[in-house]
Amino acid sequence: MTSDTATATTADAPVAQATHTGRDGKGIQITESAMKQLATLLPAQGEGKVLRVGVRSGGCSGMSYTMDFIDAAEIEADDERYIYEPAGAPSFTVVSDPKSLLYIYGMQLDFSNALIGGGFNFTNPNATQTCGCGSSFAV
Repeated sequence: MTSDTATATTADAPVAQATHTGRDGKGIQITESAMKQLATLLPAQGEGKVLRVGVRSGGCSGMSYTMDFIDAAEIEADDERYIYEPAGAPSFTVVSDPKSLLYIYGMQLDFSNALIGGGFNFTNPNATQTCGCGSSFAV
């Protein structure tokens, strides 16, 4: 799963629903609908997988979001780890590298089943500009 399935919005967008943070109260905010989708996707990935969320250079506005399931063995020593505990589903870990966290800390991850514009959506309070396709941003 990469940024191709994600769209971005600016901090001016209204927050649609309650969010969850990692067990320590920090990290990326994840809405209930995104928690349910991740709890469905994670078991299909196999044992020992975690969700890596980050950014990379590129896209219309300069940076684009990335999301992918990786083996827990691929977690780097300096990665931040956040444990999420959805109701009625096993806990899961989200990791992000320190450079990406500079751009996405406090971001909200949402999920929509809409036919147009559906998929994972990012609301990033750090973004000053987003592109028309919604998968890249600038700070």
